[in-house]
Amino acid sequence: MSLAERLQSLFVALAAVAGLAAGLLLPVGPAAEHVVLPALLAMLTAVFAQMDAAHVGEVGRARTLVAVSLALNFVFTPALAWALGAGLLGGEPDLRIGLLLLLVTPCTDWYLVFTAVARGHTGIAAALLPVNLVLQLALLPVYVLLLGGRAAMVDAATLAESVLLVLVVPLALASVLRWASYRFKGAAWRERYVTGPASRLVLPLLYAAVLAMFAWQARTVLEHGADLLALLPPLAVFFVALPLIATGLSRMLRLPADQGVTLVMTTTARNSPIALAVAVAAFPDRPLIAVALVVGPLVELPVLALLAQLVRVRPPAASGSAPARTRQGHGRER
Repeated sequence: MSLAERLQSLFVALAAVAGLAAGLLLPVGPAAEHVVLPALLAMLTAVFAQMDAAHVGEVGRARTLVAVSLALNFVFTPALAWALGAGLLGGEPDLRIGLLLLLVTPCTDWYLVFTAVARGHTGIAAALLPVNLVLQLALLPVYVLLLGGRAAMVDAATLAESVLLVLVVPLALASVLRWASYRFKGAAWRERYVTGPASRLVLPLLYAAVLAMFAWQARTVLEHGADLLALLPPLAVFFVALPLIATGLSRMLRLPADQGVTLVMTTTARNSPIALAVAVAAFPDRPLIAVALVVGPLVELPVLALLAQLVRVRPPAASGSAPARTRQGHGRER
């Protein structure tokens, strides 16, 4: 993991503080508003450009892990998100929707980094990425409309259009870019000039979006700063409960150690960039929802870094052998 990735949580916080200062001290709010969504769309295109569909074949080699991860991500977690919102944020509808958007979107990017650090099965983790993306794309409007209740206050057409804009369009652009570069220039050229640069653009674009959003909504943050603290208890419950449940299930089902690590990471990591993009597009008149989503990675990233050390696969103490290598997927894209 690079230094920039290790310090991502700090950089997100610094971007938020810089944006807040700029929004309070300078008349940049109206201009910053027009930066947020384009920066997020460019970031998601860069994320999707790195996705390799060839890994999907790995899914069939770990059916138990895949079934459990899908059940936790798309059945248990939405129910937990609703319960946490109703129980702890009942009087804060915008925070409830922000929490729901964050928790029902499994991660499709940085969990791979933490899986690798913890010596999990990165081949299966990569195979789950497009599966998680397609399912959250299809189910996100359903979750918001059914579980958000009156707090959502958005019609199905508006929500569907927002999901189409922030997920389908970047995914389509990235897919065309990957295919065209591979078709006309080859895999090596694509890696050097497409996927490599895309990986280096993701974090700067995320920081730019966070900075612009806080500059745009500086007054909102100032007025509701104390309210945002109400997100900490439900986030704490989630980021403690999910790793414990995933670890318990992996032991009960006797999953291999590297698959157990993968289960913990794929069910704990959340997709705050996608949730943020949906919030900005679907709820433009309710900025507190988007602001609430920035709190997520400030808590999540340190938790994932700690988890990577706690659940890391280690060699048997008595064997004296070198650490076991993480298994990788080696599918070839066509």
